[in-house]
Amino acid sequence: MQKRVVITGIGGICGLGNDATAIWDAMRVGRSAIGAIDNPSLHDLKVKTGCEIKQLPDHGIDRKQVVSMDRFSLLAVIAAREAMRQSGLTAHADNTYRMGAIVGIGVAGFETIEENYRAILLEGRNRAAIFTVPKVMPGAAAGQVSMALGLRGPVFGATSACSSANHAISSAVDQIRLGRADVMVAGGTEAPLVWGVLKGWEALRVLSPDTCRPFSADRAGLVLGEGAGMAVLESYDHAMARGATILAEIAGVGLSADASDIVAPTVEGPEAAMRFCLADAGLNPEDVDYLNAHGTGTKANDQIETAAIKRVFGDHARSLSVSSTKSMHAHCLGASGGLEMIACVMAIRDGIVPPTANYREPDPECDLDVTPNTARERKVRAALSNSFAFGGTNAVLAFKAV
Repeated sequence: MQKRVVITGIGGICGLGNDATAIWDAMRVGRSAIGAIDNPSLHDLKVKTGCEIKQLPDHGIDRKQVVSMDRFSLLAVIAAREAMRQSGLTAHADNTYRMGAIVGIGVAGFETIEENYRAILLEGRNRAAIFTVPKVMPGAAAGQVSMALGLRGPVFGATSACSSANHAISSAVDQIRLGRADVMVAGGTEAPLVWGVLKGWEALRVLSPDTCRPFSADRAGLVLGEGAGMAVLESYDHAMARGATILAEIAGVGLSADASDIVAPTVEGPEAAMRFCLADAGLNPEDVDYLNAHGTGTKANDQIETAAIKRVFGDHARSLSVSSTKSMHAHCLGASGGLEMIACVMAIRDGIVPPTANYREPDPECDLDVTPNTARERKVRAALSNSFAFGGTNAVLAFKAV
């Protein structure tokens, strides 16, 4: 029998708030933080809508560490420290090699990359900044989290575009199940609101000019955001032995690939990931009360995800509560799964299904109960979180009450 894995701490930061409590409070009332990006360097963009963190909290992280971090790593450390505080754990000589960190990231280090390009190409400097390489490494966030928290067990990054956070959490579950660690800090982070990244997304013609309206017939595309969402994972036995408060159990994971197209998703890939997740968790479709959808707000993605959900859940799809919290925190790429983990855990804890904000018009191709605009009280025994990415990589997590 494989080890059970539970969550004993969560932490987050995004446009909705600077900690997990503030983020959940905003989700519960359906408040969207999407708006105009306040960045003068984004001078010639056609779309300047996003979900940014207006002001970082007074985090107290040592300046010597901060100067070696790109923004995506800093956000990960802020969220990881919050999660660790809630868990009540600290690393010490007896446990440090049994505690690790895996952090997902979609597009790493672009703040640093742009700073150096501007300095060299526009300002005429003849060298890059000294910490450029360690700042832009995709694995930098995981390394910085390990240093901030004193974790010497399995530590690495996970990079799979929009599925990165769920892949990181899935990998952390594996480390505990395999006996390589007792505790893992895992989640995702992203800081994509920089000129080069936004120009790239602009070229794809999938950005909404105003806001994100998942599953609404008049949806006009996705909106990018920044943030981080992290969790402390433990084996059930480890958490019980120390008398920890268990927030939820990660009951299962499901991974698949479309093997079809670099940007266009299939129905079969997401369907397989959800089926594998349910099987790994030992759940029947009717056991799931809430599904946090990938729900990007693009025409094709929302229709395809709806079709996949119907295939997996059958008749139960009609009574399943579905929502996309990207309507509130936007698409934070590698961080999205981490923020959506917070939504699933707190939906289980509080018996509240967060809404799909900004919803205006029913779409016959997206005819599930998408919890439009207003949160709903509902006992949530189990919740699924979907993440589907460019490259056709799919990762689904199952959470349940303990």
